[in-house]
Amino acid sequence: MASKRCLLLWCFGFVVATFTVGALFFTGFHRETSLSLISDQNVTVSSSANRKLLEEHVDQPSRIWGDRCSKADIVVNQGPTSPLPNGIPTYTVEIMNVCSNGCDISGIHLSCGWFSSARLINPRVFKRLRYNDCIVNDGKALVNGGTLSFQYANTYRYPLAVATIIC
Repeated sequence: MASKRCLLLWCFGFVVATFTVGALFFTGFHRETSLSLISDQNVTVSSSANRKLLEEHVDQPSRIWGDRCSKADIVVNQGPTSPLPNGIPTYTVEIMNVCSNGCDISGIHLSCGWFSSARLINPRVFKRLRYNDCIVNDGKALVNGGTLSFQYANTYRYPLAVATIIC
């Protein structure tokens, strides 16, 4: 019974993570914050059939110079998975290279606080170097369209965000 429950929770987590990734791709990774919309000078108006919406002005990275890339080309998603037998929650992290220009990205560093895990993580995949500095793929290139994943176990979820990359 417990294994069916764990499998059901894992499937639910996978579906939620897949939906989240799909929603991010569908919306173009766009987030609105009402305070910045009010104070921002670069505001454009978008209209639909029933109402007008304000959109934040988003600068797209320049792709004129060939293999240039940006931090937005690395997407980090994480979601809950089945806990360890001792009850510690586990999370699956996926790091994806979604560069639209076909670029391989290396030197991926994430801001990760005091990241630690009760489950062993291959240090060639993900390693905390110091406070708020974790390196992905041992600094090697993550190929275009490539995905790296790992699981960690801790009592709470660590916020992970792209800090620096090398194009």
